[in-house]
Amino acid sequence: MKIPAKVEAAINTQIKEEFDSAYLYLAMAAWFEDQDLPGFAVWMRSQYQEELEHAHKFFDYLFEREGRSLVPSIKEPQKEWKSPLDAFRAAYDHEQYITSCIHKLVKTAREADDVASERFLDWYVNEQVEEESTAMNIIKQLERIEGSKYGLFMLDKEMSSRGTLDE
Repeated sequence: MKIPAKVEAAINTQIKEEFDSAYLYLAMAAWFEDQDLPGFAVWMRSQYQEELEHAHKFFDYLFEREGRSLVPSIKEPQKEWKSPLDAFRAAYDHEQYITSCIHKLVKTAREADDVASERFLDWYVNEQVEEESTAMNIIKQLERIEGSKYGLFMLDKEMSSRGTLDE
């Protein structure tokens, strides 16, 4: 069954949001590299790859439903943060924003009586719970070690264990 036009448009908007997210995390990775925090940079690169994967899932879903992706342009991300804590607070705020976008998308699918899209979006709803929780846990760790160079060094080493999706 062809995807309703209103849902198709909303998913195209979300594809843009996912690419914007990826670009933001890549900018954060670059900032962390510049701050000599390679573990945080690895974590952010992995986050970048994950957001690209999210966009691609939406992209493919549109074609499965006889829709079309418009491949929207992305916005230039923020490039500087005051501290690692500031960067993760920005990441958490961004994830909350993405959660609100996903919730609007679910509502759009529901209003269009598009059960298939609503079920497809369940994965994203659950993913956003994880995304927010992970960012908040890192914020709490950074708050605990604030001002401790040794603590930051140890957390940076731990952050590199996430690896990247292509490893």
